[in-house]
Amino acid sequence: MFTGLIEDLGTLRDIRTGVDQAVLTVGTALPTAELTLGESIAINGVCLTVTRFADGEFSADVSPETLDCTTLGRLAAGARVNLERALRLSDRLGGHLVTGHVDGLARIIERRQEGNAWRFRFQSDATLCGQMVDKGSVAVDGVSLTVNQVKEDFFTLAVIPHTLAMTTLQESNVGDEVNIETDLIGKYVARFLENDGHGKPQGVTMEALAKHGFL
Repeated sequence: MFTGLIEDLGTLRDIRTGVDQAVLTVGTALPTAELTLGESIAINGVCLTVTRFADGEFSADVSPETLDCTTLGRLAAGARVNLERALRLSDRLGGHLVTGHVDGLARIIERRQEGNAWRFRFQSDATLCGQMVDKGSVAVDGVSLTVNQVKEDFFTLAVIPHTLAMTTLQESNVGDEVNIETDLIGKYVARFLENDGHGKPQGVTMEALAKHGFL
């Protein structure tokens, strides 16, 4: 489990791909001496397992499904990546609950400065957008952000200067794809309502919302 607060901008030193897997080696300023084999670390919002570590770097295996469903397989050596170690129960939850399980991809279709922030517009499909709400949370390449506006096939975010400077969003451009994880709690609520809590599909209706105390 993660929070979406990026701890370090790492650099992809090597990516080795095989028939059924890939291995990423990432350089980082994180204290690698504190890592343990088998622990979880999020790379661009994707939860991976540490398989090797040395001074200033670590490696993680990536499954074929993860390569297909995320942007990790498109990275090249030298790319910078967002890094976050797993949440400890004693930590402050400054962002929101992030699992590192990517729900889908979105494409940047607009990036412009607005006051002291940068406004991003992302194009995505109706399924992902349907799991978001205005002023709700979303993880973009592992970065916890607040949804300003969501429509059927796009959503917008405002990124403050500090977040821009500390994440790969500073290098992102129109046309780039990013990993998206929608809000964990919201997904479970939507699933519960769609199945009436008993595995029976019913859809989200005004009656269902009223029945479960949302109205």
